[in-house]
Amino acid sequence: MSATILDGKATATIIKEELRQIVSTLAKKPGLGTILVGDDPGSHSYVGGKHKDCAEVGINSIRIDLPNTASQSDVLAAIKDLNNSNECTGYIIQLPVPKGISANLLLESIDPAKDADGLHPLNLGKLVIGEKAPLPCTPRGILELLNRYSLSTSGKEVVVMGRGLTVGRPLALLLSQKGSDATVTITHTKTVDVISHTKRADIIVAAIGSAHFLTAEMIKPGAIVLDVGITRTGAGLLGDVHPDVAKIASAIAPMPGGVGPMTRAMLLSNVVEMAKRIK
Repeated sequence: MSATILDGKATATIIKEELRQIVSTLAKKPGLGTILVGDDPGSHSYVGGKHKDCAEVGINSIRIDLPNTASQSDVLAAIKDLNNSNECTGYIIQLPVPKGISANLLLESIDPAKDADGLHPLNLGKLVIGEKAPLPCTPRGILELLNRYSLSTSGKEVVVMGRGLTVGRPLALLLSQKGSDATVTITHTKTVDVISHTKRADIIVAAIGSAHFLTAEMIKPGAIVLDVGITRTGAGLLGDVHPDVAKIASAIAPMPGGVGPMTRAMLLSNVVEMAKRIK
């Protein structure tokens, strides 16, 4: 068996064109803000990609880059500026932030109506109770990628590997809601006998940040696998899924080129939806 590749890059290109057409009809251009603290090359590259996406879609960019020496008060001041800015429709704080700065405090300080990443506690709470709110971009991108390939989650056994705030926990909530209707298991570092869970799964989302952890022996033939993990190694960036999995799975979202571009596309989609609500 050779797995179908779930091409997030090509799918994101289609979505961006759809968004470009919507933006062209709006009376006022949306504005996406980013706050980046420090000099992490990966974060700088990722933020740069987001602003490149904005240019393609017709969204204005508002970029605030702070040095590694910035204090928590400096970051909170930048957040206040974007909360009050009429040009900023929505914005994100690029994570991780340097040591000594509370990521939770920063996220709590965002205006929930401008929370483009869907990580404010109020918006995560709305996700729990099923109220409409900006959704976390990676979980939303995973569901959108599956949907664009007509891969249903209804009635499926889904294993989410990893319980992080940005992927694992919100994704499990989305998958178990009405409309997605999956039966979800979250595995983590204290899970006993991980393979007993992954082996029965119809869909596996690997988001643990452990290079090539998920091997072909750990999945059942025909499973759908989405690779979200990233590990920096001497050989470059590696995902959580071993290449041999593609010989057993029916479909796979690789890293890179799978979920990553969808995350960026969903960020744009969140901002456009925010702009549409502005009267």
